[in-house]
Amino acid sequence: MSKAQKHTPLPFLGLACAVGVSSIYYNQPLLVEMGHTFGATSGATGYVAVATQVGYALGMLAFVPMGDLKERRGLMLRMYAAVSVALLLTAAAQSLPWLIAASALVGLLASVTHIVLPIAPDLASDEERGRAIGTVMTGLLLGVLLARTFSGWVSRIHFGAAAGWRTVFVVAAVINLSFVPMLRRTMPALPPKHKLSYGEAMRSLWTLWSSQRLLRESAAMGALIFASFSCFWTTLAFFLGTRYGLGAGAAGTFGVVGAAGAVVAPLAGRMADRHGPRYVLSWALVTLAASFIWLWAQDRLHMPMAAHVGAMVVGVIVLDMGAQMSQIANQTRIFGLDASARSRLNTVYMTVYFSGAAVGSALVTFAWVHWQWNGVCMLALGLLSIAAIVHATGKKGPCTVDHILVEEERVLEV
Repeated sequence: MSKAQKHTPLPFLGLACAVGVSSIYYNQPLLVEMGHTFGATSGATGYVAVATQVGYALGMLAFVPMGDLKERRGLMLRMYAAVSVALLLTAAAQSLPWLIAASALVGLLASVTHIVLPIAPDLASDEERGRAIGTVMTGLLLGVLLARTFSGWVSRIHFGAAAGWRTVFVVAAVINLSFVPMLRRTMPALPPKHKLSYGEAMRSLWTLWSSQRLLRESAAMGALIFASFSCFWTTLAFFLGTRYGLGAGAAGTFGVVGAAGAVVAPLAGRMADRHGPRYVLSWALVTLAASFIWLWAQDRLHMPMAAHVGAMVVGVIVLDMGAQMSQIANQTRIFGLDASARSRLNTVYMTVYFSGAAVGSALVTFAWVHWQWNGVCMLALGLLSIAAIVHATGKKGPCTVDHILVEEERVLEV
């Protein structure tokens, strides 16, 4: 571990992840308002969220491998500045196709989050890798959830005849641009780990995928779980608007509620260090399934509005706890495979992971249009059932380098 790395605080990495990842979630509570602006249906407007997730997945494939090849601080500075430009383009959108294209660009550049994340395990011993990832993932999850709260409430601010959702993206652009000098002051230069060309690094992604069964399993699990997670958050604004006439502010407030799930991050990291990631994943699947069963059941009871919203609060907390546990467990596994290829391992994992989110958002938009909340919960539980099958038939035992030496030699040759 270099002196530069030792002086990089884990909480600051968490903040960097929060700023980066929040950019792709601002639009979810605003979909109804965006639809009103452009006279679009909920089915058409839902593709704004899908485009953002697709862009994010493509960005991780295109940019994140450079975390092993380039000086990371300089790369991060450029990408945070570029995100601010993409957010301004989103705010200026004059049509739904423009908005969808700008949202995809935001997602593409916001992949800087996953250049930041692999730095965390570099700052800890193998025995404390889960704890380090848990600390930084706390910031990432808070960014995911509080972005929705931020956008829901800032959208209430109007400047003249401009729609309030545009204000959200202008303010977000200022935040990202303001973070650039902070990043320059706080984070030291982080030299590359390899002298590979970009083409060689991209080819090595296939080597990692084909040689590492545990990476393939973790990526499949992550994609299915995040697809189910996206089912709820993509349709929450539609649900609250249709059922109770509540707007973006109410949908965004659920982000504050869900942020309570972030408290499980350090605990999940310690559990992964002590009992192993598979143990944590088992509990994550149970927790996620319980949350969707609860969210579906309490809706079927036709409770008064106050009781229904209160029951949803409980479900959201449990849902986000389960999602956080699964992500920490999966990343603890993959970062244990090869310390010198963590950015590329993260590229493979997160590309598949957010492809799952994009598929989940697309499927749940269809499910919502045809079957409303019943379709949302059935789809989410179906995705979790497939994840449980993958988990039950997956790789057993330790996941450290010592137990996969033959596979690792093939990867390191690249």
